[in-house]
Amino acid sequence: MVTWRKSSYSAGDAGECIEVALAWRKSSYSGDDGGECIEVALGFLPGAVPVRDSKDPHGPVLVFPASAWTSFLSSVQAGDFPER
Repeated sequence: MVTWRKSSYSAGDAGECIEVALAWRKSSYSGDDGGECIEVALGFLPGAVPVRDSKDPHGPVLVFPASAWTSFLSSVQAGDFPER
């Protein structure tokens, strides 16, 4: 799914605005039940990984350094985080 996002610095509909397209991807481990899911937009920003809540696609986006995201994924795969 591609989403266009306008810069928060854009002034209304008039003036000079920039929009960027992000191709969001949900984890294959996320079910279709609308549960707790995140989406990532890989390859959009060199060295960074945008992340958002799939239930709030127009909400805030967190941007992590790619190295931190890779480390996080490795820790999850290694079982370093307890399940709830």
